[in-house]
This record gives sequence, C-alpha cells and structure tokens, in this order.
Amino acid sequence: MSADDDVDDESSKDSEAEDISGDTSEEDGSDDSSGEEVDDVERDELELKGLFESVLFLTNEPLSSSFFVKNFSVDPTQAKIVMDSLVDEYEERDGGILLVEIANGFQFVTNARYAEQLRHALGMKRRETLSKGMLETLAIVSYKQPIVLAEIDDLRGVSSRMMVANLMKRNLIKPVGRMNLPGRPLAYGTTDEFLRFFGLNRLSDLPKLSEIKEFSLDSEE
Repeated sequence: MSADDDVDDESSKDSEAEDISGDTSEEDGSDDSSGEEVDDVERDELELKGLFESVLFLTNEPLSSSFFVKNFSVDPTQAKIVMDSLVDEYEERDGGILLVEIANGFQFVTNARYAEQLRHALGMKRRETLSKGMLETLAIVSYKQPIVLAEIDDLRGVSSRMMVANLMKRNLIKPVGRMNLPGRPLAYGTTDEFLRFFGLNRLSDLPKLSEIKEFSLDSEE
C-alpha cells in the first residue's frame, strides 16, 4: 500500500468521524429544542396564572373564564385549565384566602373559619338574615322560576307582594320578563347575588326538592 493510500484512508476515517459527530449534535439540538418548548409552555401558564390572579384580586365580582378569553385572547380550554389550577393551589394551601367557583365565575373569598375573628377585629356586621316569609318566597322563586306573583301567592296561601319587594331590594330576585298570560304579568327569577348569597356556582347546584322534603321529614321525626 502506498503512502497516498494511507492518507486517503485517514481522510476517509476523519470524514466519517465528522459525519457521526455532526449527526450527534443535530440529535442533541432537537432534544434541546423540545425542552425549550416545554419550558415555554410552563412559562406561559405561570404568566397567565399571575395575570388572572391579579385581575381577580382587583375585582369584587365573580369573573367567568369567558372574561379572560375575551379580554386576553386566551384559548377557552387553556383559560379553564389555568383557573382550575389556581383553585386547586389555594385549596391545597388552605390559608386565609380561597379562590372559589361562585355565581358562574371565580372569586377570592376569605376562609370561613376566620369569619368570627375578622368580624370582631374589623368591626364587621353579620350579614343580615332573611325572615321566614322571605326565605319561603325565595325558595318558591328559585325552584319555580320564571314565576308570577299570583302563583307565589297561591303556593304560600298569603299575599307575597311585600316579600317580593324586599327580595328585590336585596337584589336576590328580579323581573325576568312578562308571561304570556292575561294582563301580561311580570315573571320573577333569581339573580347572581342570590347565587353568591348562598355560595352556589349555578342554579343546578340547588338541592333537589325531593332531598329537601326527605330532610324535612327526618327533622320532624
């Protein structure tokens, strides 16, 4: 074998080594890119959490996922995932502040176990309770809505005009339209404040009437 042949062989080996080295670096590069994509996703979620958290902190009203979708151009699925994640984080922490689903949205609330201490320290008044007549009227409206005053009167057996007026003052019920009946009477339904007052997220969270009747019978026994 000539010296030239030896040189050619060495050059060939060096070229193969470079090819192998190049392939490896390309593979490593693709792995790094994948890792960067994961980091970007995690970073985006953290950014959204911080943004959503800030907005919720500044408002006194429940905000729905659609609010964030509309105002921050976020995908609906991503918005729901971020909100659910925030709810879970505050629940696991179990501190003085909780993020809850209420009145078809999300809202920060204080932990109920500190309610008495907060009232005492800050001079806060207890929430005004509802009379038996108001509760009875409100229960009828919540389960029978939309319902007119005459139907409420029939179910209660007494005039409910004053009860309806007081519940409207408390923003627990409101007119929701007119029924297709003689005289076109106003129909009433519950409000978002009703959901907040009772800590409900939506009307479907109300207990079934059958469950209430069973509870009532058990209490009498």
